[in-house]
Amino acid sequence: MALFGVFATHSPESCPLNNKQSRETMIMIDNKIKSIAGKFHVKQIHGFYLSVLEHQWVIIVDAESPHDIETMCIEAGISAFNTVKIVPLSDFDIVMKKIRGN
Repeated sequence: MALFGVFATHSPESCPLNNKQSRETMIMIDNKIKSIAGKFHVKQIHGFYLSVLEHQWVIIVDAESPHDIETMCIEAGISAFNTVKIVPLSDFDIVMKKIRGN
């Protein structure tokens, strides 16, 4: 398993606060994402954060593959009104050990 950041961005016009279809999709995402995560080898969702005025989401997941996360985002509906970027994350302490040669 590896840690990934899922960064999703949408326009103000497609924001669930401003757009009825996006709002309905957001409600579906809330109901669906936790129930389908295991199907896509997502061991844990560590956090799901929203920056409302920036129209950005950050989801931290522990998963086997970014390809599985991609498919989960499609099935959950996240990609229906967001541009999604999946980024591998490293623990700061582990990187510092590498930098220090430990």
